Order: sequence, then structure tokens, then C-alpha cells
Amino acid sequence: MSPYTANRRHFLAGALAVSATALVGAAPARAEARRALTVRDWMSGIADATALQRLTIPGSHDSGARYGGPWTECQNTTIAEQLNSGVRFLDVRCRITGGSFAIHHGASYQNLMFGDVLGACWDFLAQYPTETVLMRVKQEYSEESDSAFRAVFDDYLDNRGWRPLFRIDSALPTLGGARGKVVLLADNGGLPGVRYADPGLFDIQDDYMAEPFAKYPKIEAQFRKAAEQPGKLFMNYVSAAALLPPRWNADRLNPQVHSFLDSSGAAGWTGLGIVPLDFPATRSGLVESLIRHNPKG
Repeated sequence: MSPYTANRRHFLAGALAVSATALVGAAPARAEARRALTVRDWMSGIADATALQRLTIPGSHDSGARYGGPWTECQNTTIAEQLNSGVRFLDVRCRITGGSFAIHHGASYQNLMFGDVLGACWDFLAQYPTETVLMRVKQEYSEESDSAFRAVFDDYLDNRGWRPLFRIDSALPTLGGARGKVVLLADNGGLPGVRYADPGLFDIQDDYMAEPFAKYPKIEAQFRKAAEQPGKLFMNYVSAAALLPPRWNADRLNPQVHSFLDSSGAAGWTGLGIVPLDFPATRSGLVESLIRHNPKG
């Protein structure tokens, strides 16, 4: 039995015990459970029937990009640290090399392999099986055919043992159907899974070449659209690479986004979609503010 399966069974057994206890002291127990939620298990406070489209999901843009200099680096924390901080969307860029996927940002190898990313997700979800991770996977710095990319991906699934980690389906699941799994958002024609950027499913703001003064209104408008016109899975990239390196732009954009999320104008808004950020760890409380824009119970 894999560690993942064992932990999943342990969680289900624990959940049954909690349900039995709740019958005795329902209201106080539920209130206590809500107070006890942390950034590591924040999804446990949301109902199973909730569509992923109705969530607000903190994410990281170019999640593995920690090396290569100021124009390449987009993060200053590891994948494991991102997950533990509340991030639930990973943007994973893979270069085919030697029959494996190396994580790249452009030409810069990030001292990370796809198996390292999957291992971090496996360990996290084994410990917190109420959570899910949405993972965009795309080819980076290689131009192999879709079939070649698929062959390497299938090798990870079937020969290296990662298939149990994934939920691979063309439809977006409910949160209950996604718990304990990585939901594949396929940004490559050869991959299975949910078709990333399918206009029938997604509404994406990703103007990464807009400098921060021009970018911020696009971010706020996408938040407003998600709140007022629910239905699709909205994506609202805060990241920008115009004029200045990503870190400098993040230092300008992240505080503005944080202030807006905590403002009276955004009070009560939920279902703001996936919000991929550069350097979210440098803005204390930003991820927590996004998490607060989720439905309760």
C-alpha cells in the first residue's frame, strides 16, 4: 500500500469519527473546526459539492523558477513551501531531456525535475488529503512533438508510479472529487486532462508584457468580472515581466492586489478564480487574503 493510499484511508476513517462526534455537539464542533483551519488545510472548510470554478485559489506563476538571475527568477520559495503557505495552483514548465522532464524558465534550468515537483505534491497531499492542487503543465525550451511530450508524461504515470497522484479527466471536478489529487490542466496538445485555456472552460487574464501601471487595472477588472459573471474558471495572472524584472514588478503589484482584496469594495466576493503570483511569500498576508474570498461550509 502506498503512503498516499494509507494516508487517504486514515483521513477517511478520521472523517467518519469526526462526523459521529458532530452529532453530539454539532454547532460548537463546527465553529471550532472553522477556527482551527490553517493555510495548510484551508480547503477542508469548503463543502465537497463546491465547483472548482467557485473557489478563489492562490497560485504561483512559473512555480519552479528560482534560479537564473533577476529576469528569470519568479519565486523565492520551494514547491513544498508554496503548498504549505496555501498555494494550490502550480505553473510547471517542462523541457524534455534524456527521456525526463527538466523544469525550466526559458533557457534556464531550475535545478529541479518533474519528479521533484510530483514528490512535493505527493507528500503534501498525503499529509493534507482535504486539499487539491491544480497543475498547469506545458512544454518549455524544447519543441518536441505533442506525441513525444505525451510519451514522457505517460512514463511518469505508469513506469514511475505517479498515476495515483493525478485526477486526469477532461471535465473540471467538484472540490470533493479533487481532494487528495493533482488536477491536470493540460497546456500541451498531447496531454490528457482539462484543456488549459479552453474558452468554454476558462477566462484568462495574462497580459504579462503590461508594465505594472497598466497591468493593475486589468487585474482588478478580472476580479470584478469573476465576482459578477460566475461560471468559467477565471485565471488572473498578477505576474508581469515588462520593463523591470519580475521581483520588481511583484513589489509594485502585490501590495495593490492585497489592498484591493481587503477593501470594502471586494467585501463578500467569492469565486475569484486562480490567481498566479510572482513572489507571493514577500507580501505577508496576501495568500491569506485570497483564501478569505472563498465560500464557507
